[in-house]
Amino acid sequence: MKIIANSALQTSAGTQNTLKIAPDADLGQLAADGALQGVDRIELDFPKFTDGRAFSQAVLLRRRFGFAGDLRATGDVLIDQLVQMARSGFTSAVLAPGVDAAAAERQFARYSAFYQGDALQPRPRFARQDAAPEAA
Repeated sequence: MKIIANSALQTSAGTQNTLKIAPDADLGQLAADGALQGVDRIELDFPKFTDGRAFSQAVLLRRRFGFAGDLRATGDVLIDQLVQMARSGFTSAVLAPGVDAAAAERQFARYSAFYQGDALQPRPRFARQDAAPEAA
């Protein structure tokens, strides 16, 4: 996951086609209207750290709607949420103001493997090991 410090965030959108989705948006309607077509990056907002609707939106965008571009978490993004964000399908996150980017990167070293499947790898760990046995 790409971690972006709030102070390093560029104000210009750049050349990417970006779609910002509100936490209460109807993803099914957006997909039906074709709003997800041609989009390179989708930004999902966490208005406060206790609001987890963007986690559900990320999983739906990856699994149900097949979005393969950059899913970016914005808003009140804290260090302890980053690992779950990555498991939900986010590929980048803009940290909340005052959050140390180096400390955020260390979160991923603490949790390097998971038993359960997730949005990017739906099969559980035992099924992945059976599918590709290690050489003895």
